[in-house]
Amino acid sequence: MILQTTLCLAAAAGVITFWHIVRIGQLRMREKVLFGDGGHERLGRRMRAQPNFVESTPFLLILVAAIEMTGKAGPWLAIAGSIFMLGRVAHALGMDIGKPNLLRVGGVIITVLTLLGLSVMALLIALGRF
Repeated sequence: MILQTTLCLAAAAGVITFWHIVRIGQLRMREKVLFGDGGHERLGRRMRAQPNFVESTPFLLILVAAIEMTGKAGPWLAIAGSIFMLGRVAHALGMDIGKPNLLRVGGVIITVLTLLGLSVMALLIALGRF
């Protein structure tokens, strides 16, 4: 069984991780920081955005794969996963801004709601209610 949605989302996660690495590396080079954040607040925020992504994305991929394996997935699953990925990118861009902002807050809200929604769907499928 090929899990197309899961594979596509895992590929997107790989690309987004690469994007994080490039953004951090570019700022490190610009600020001449070899280790840590060198006391540069913006670099510290970018460095934290990457683990934020890495901390939540495996749960999404596990939920998507599990739902997809049940045969209950449809286009809605790919849409939900894509929205999650966009939320994570928005969050990372928002982390560049040194004050509360819509990108960061919106990214967090999208992440939490997507994970919660997929968790509920997985539970409903497991209980035979969907």
